[in-house]
Amino acid sequence: MENTKFISLIDEVIKMNISDLHLTGECVPYIRNKIGDIVAVDKYGVITGFDIEEICEFLLGRWFDEKTLDISYAQGIARFRVNMSRTIKGITIAMRMIPSIIPTPAEISLPPSILKAVTADKWIILITGPTGSGKSTTMATLLDYINANSAKHIITLEDPVEFVYQNRKSLIHQRELWKQFYTFGEGIRSILREDPDIIVIGEMRDLETMEAAITLAETGHLVFSTLHTNDTVQTVDRIIQSFPATSQNQIRMQFALSMRAIISQILLPKSDTTGMIVAREIMFNNDSVRNLIIRWETQNLYSVLELGKQDGMILMDEALMNLVRDHKIYTKTAQLFMRDPSKLDI
Repeated sequence: MENTKFISLIDEVIKMNISDLHLTGECVPYIRNKIGDIVAVDKYGVITGFDIEEICEFLLGRWFDEKTLDISYAQGIARFRVNMSRTIKGITIAMRMIPSIIPTPAEISLPPSILKAVTADKWIILITGPTGSGKSTTMATLLDYINANSAKHIITLEDPVEFVYQNRKSLIHQRELWKQFYTFGEGIRSILREDPDIIVIGEMRDLETMEAAITLAETGHLVFSTLHTNDTVQTVDRIIQSFPATSQNQIRMQFALSMRAIISQILLPKSDTTGMIVAREIMFNNDSVRNLIIRWETQNLYSVLELGKQDGMILMDEALMNLVRDHKIYTKTAQLFMRDPSKLDI
């Protein structure tokens, strides 16, 4: 595939507002449509393995010789998050388009309780969910809300940089892995010398990053990060169980005292087939949550979420049932993601 043909394909992705493009050798391009299905695009024909290698070289400016790599790519005003990976059949390229305009809290249905949480001067706020659940968009919306309403120094460590922020009331410095820093641990150590108020760690991938995030929150910073976990309780368990057994008691105490909120979300096809809609489970820290984490009785956190509506908390099951009641998603769609699907049996 010549570069001009690739650029033409990307232009069409931008024009049609397609979220994801997948390129694989000896195969036609595939896209993800508005209801989340992967479908073939035959008009561009089969892309050869050599074409894929040339596209990688065009995107990278050098030969792709890693096993996997994440980068960003800009074409016009559009930006893409790009993953290149090797499979048993050769190289595959996945491109996700990043919206050029950061949505408002109302546009992505963020409740006032979450906006209130991000006005804190310290603590950790985590946004979790599977790949493609809109975590980056939620993060960007929250940061832009802070940017518009508070005078803070915000530093981000991202892999790769997705949304690009313009300074409003806040000062924002963004950094991309492999370009401005080489490891998240190194990037975090550098940040501490730069007088930050808010630190964004693109993803908590390893023990070092998790430990650093907790320490940063304890030392008076507001920390945002993401995790690939399926619900808020699983997020707590995942973080604590990532540490050696000998230090888990200490980490439970530290995390219980430093966590402000966990937002776990999924994207679901709308019943009218016009696109996707978000469902969120929300946990805010309070005395009950804190004590259950410290005592390692996290299985009881689901009950706290169910009883914590007055504090803005909500279980995923309740969020899904609300969407069904509002006729925004089908019952069968909700049941696929519920802990207790029988709640919607009819």
